[in-house]
Amino acid sequence: MTILLVIAVFCLAGAAFLLGEIVTLPSRQRFLSVRRAATYGRMEVPSGTPQEGLRERVIAPVGEWLARWALKVNPRSSTDAVSLKLMAAGMSRTMSPSGFLALKGLFALGGLFMGALIGSGRGFSGILMGSMVLGSLGFLGPDYFLTLKARGRRERVRADLPDALDLLAVSVEAGLGFDASLAKLNENMDGPLAEEFGLTLSEMRIGESRSEALKRLSERVDAQELSAFTRAIIQADQLGTSLGRILRVQAADARLRRQAAAEERAMKAPIKMLFPTVLFIFPAMFLVILGPAILNVQKLFG
Repeated sequence: MTILLVIAVFCLAGAAFLLGEIVTLPSRQRFLSVRRAATYGRMEVPSGTPQEGLRERVIAPVGEWLARWALKVNPRSSTDAVSLKLMAAGMSRTMSPSGFLALKGLFALGGLFMGALIGSGRGFSGILMGSMVLGSLGFLGPDYFLTLKARGRRERVRADLPDALDLLAVSVEAGLGFDASLAKLNENMDGPLAEEFGLTLSEMRIGESRSEALKRLSERVDAQELSAFTRAIIQADQLGTSLGRILRVQAADARLRRQAAAEERAMKAPIKMLFPTVLFIFPAMFLVILGPAILNVQKLFG
């Protein structure tokens, strides 16, 4: 039992530490970039000296080994699917598919050993049941977190898209090109949509064609409204039509889609409220209303 506890704690602690490393990765990268810029032109300290910290000497090699192990265990189709999920959640720049799969493996192992530890008091069946339940939760939990994050990011993109298209239309009608309009949008807006437009602009600046950059944008976000916008812009480029009018039409269409989605959610709300009402509110009401009457009847016939 002690060995199971040690292994479970080690796996869960490793998974939690790896998750923390991933969350703080962007800030650390910015700090390292500033430090490298400050020491530009100075003599570099050779690798492997005592100035290397624990992260560089121990944690980074372990993370690389876990990533290679995850790539060997999982087929190519699995890593491609994880890559698409990471892009939809906006985490593709902070986590690799192999790192995510390794994180899932750590959580699954920790769940297996923790479940075995919890169920050890009930014999083999308890160990088996606990390992299956907690191991499954550890394996599927990161996927569920990624799905929730992608859904929230997609909803934020849908909410910001009409205003972004209006700003693009105003910029284009004022005489700016599409690339300059994207740069202006990136300067004046925040959020996931502005980040994706900024990434698209960077791809076009390094030589990617506009159509390919917009297709990548549509694949990363996976929102129907944004896909319609990218298709319209690509078609306008091919046919040579005015971008300003197309952007106005796309903005109006995005607003209609957003309004229809809000109305659909409002219509679904009573149905979603039915189950909590029946399971929790009605029994409490019956208990409060009928409880005294039942007690009086028991006293009368008791």
